[in-house]
Amino acid sequence: MSLFAEYLNDNLLSINTTGRDDAFADDESYPYEPTPYCVLERLADSGFVTKEDYLIDFGCGKGRTCFYLNDKCGCKVQGIESIKDFFDVAKRNLAEDTTDIGFVNANAENYDIPDDATIMYFFNPFADKILRQAIENIVTSYYRNSRRIYLMFYYPSDEYISILMSVPELVFLDEIDCNDLFEEDTDRNRIMIWQIG
Repeated sequence: MSLFAEYLNDNLLSINTTGRDDAFADDESYPYEPTPYCVLERLADSGFVTKEDYLIDFGCGKGRTCFYLNDKCGCKVQGIESIKDFFDVAKRNLAEDTTDIGFVNANAENYDIPDDATIMYFFNPFADKILRQAIENIVTSYYRNSRRIYLMFYYPSDEYISILMSVPELVFLDEIDCNDLFEEDTDRNRIMIWQIG
């Protein structure tokens, strides 16, 4: 997708999320880079996200995934962002008060998963050790309130996949191929979907 199309979609949603930002990247938090709109469109069209879902976006950055999926699928969304500057932009992007979109300035490893959340979305936001703790928190929430939970990983690394395969509660469900959307030919251009419950 062209940069023009990225800005156009931002304008349609009245938000500002386009562009990569390495300013706060370190060993634990990876650079800010929003999920491309063409990938979000494919996810929205997949049928995996519905208006009955409550989606948590880990490392939500400026909030693009939250705004888009709320708009297209009607689901409730919560963005979790540890970097205050990105969180502040996400809050500014939230033009009006709504109970369907929220943002929390918190570290993923300390975030208490709501017991009615049904989808967890990740675009390689942080280091492996943080992912392990986030998954442990998701599993804990599942045992508090048994339900179907999808864990969705866009552009997953081999390390992330290895972690997911080691969690006994997780079952690989499906993947959404996005390779045709980009010139780069890599098997990472996909959304892998895992399920608990």
